[in-house]
Amino acid sequence: MMVLHLTDCPSGLRGDLTKWLLEIAAGVFVGQVSARVRENLWLRVQETCRSGRVVLVYSAKNEQHLDFRVHGDTWEPLDFDGIKLMLRPNNTRLKEKQAGGNPGHGFSNAAKGRTAKRFSAMRSRYPDTYIVVDLETTGLNPNTDEIVELGAIKVVKGGKTDIFHGLISTSTSITSGTTALTGITNDEIKVSGQPLQIIMPQFISFCGDLPIIAHNLDFDKGFLDRACVSCNLPLVLNRCVDTLALARRLKKNLPSYKLAALAECFDLSIEVQNGSELNKPHRSLGDCETTYLLYEKLIDFMDASS
Repeated sequence: MMVLHLTDCPSGLRGDLTKWLLEIAAGVFVGQVSARVRENLWLRVQETCRSGRVVLVYSAKNEQHLDFRVHGDTWEPLDFDGIKLMLRPNNTRLKEKQAGGNPGHGFSNAAKGRTAKRFSAMRSRYPDTYIVVDLETTGLNPNTDEIVELGAIKVVKGGKTDIFHGLISTSTSITSGTTALTGITNDEIKVSGQPLQIIMPQFISFCGDLPIIAHNLDFDKGFLDRACVSCNLPLVLNRCVDTLALARRLKKNLPSYKLAALAECFDLSIEVQNGSELNKPHRSLGDCETTYLLYEKLIDFMDASS
């Protein structure tokens, strides 16, 4: 048995959890799942809850017959001689965290050790073999708009090994706004576009069971889920990592967490090979490349902090 309590989390996350758990009250989910599914759900929650707060309680083989975790809250779980307790918020500790997380009064070394341990544990949850995914659409609503371009990069042990790219025929003409943003034209779709029913199975085969990395994952996942339903395909349930959520967790108080802003902040740049339009910003492969570089940069940051 597991119980999840969400506060101030994106509605998309709640929708994802209902695939596995029963929502018995607003933000309260219960269910009986395997340990593997529970761990994957917890990773998903951490990666997508943004500034929300989450408490997980689940059955465990210990003296208390339960265990719990928290994310984004001021209450802290701690182990006291094998007994799991919850440390309530303390004004002094809160002030120390807000000041940078290094408590004074002789505890700075211990605090640094805890921080390094936390980053080390966090780092182990992030893969070095994965698929980077990005898509371009005709609008923002997966129920009414369509995917027009789908790109992916396969990364093995941190190095790029393969790419996937598909232009998708749409039921309506590409608007001038979409063309202005992406550079994709109706003529290009007429010449190179293929039906979604052809592209989606190829994309799913390309991804296999590898973890998926994307920036602003909720947006991409909404369109991918809708595409799978319309093509009569099973949903893409690969483990996912959102670089937007990861950047917000590791780099506090940045003025913007948009992909272009983070690329500028981290001084990331991609080469436009042979003047190819496909590798430019707001094209799926170009944004995949930037997301790949951003993810690796964030992983390096975690490695340096552990």
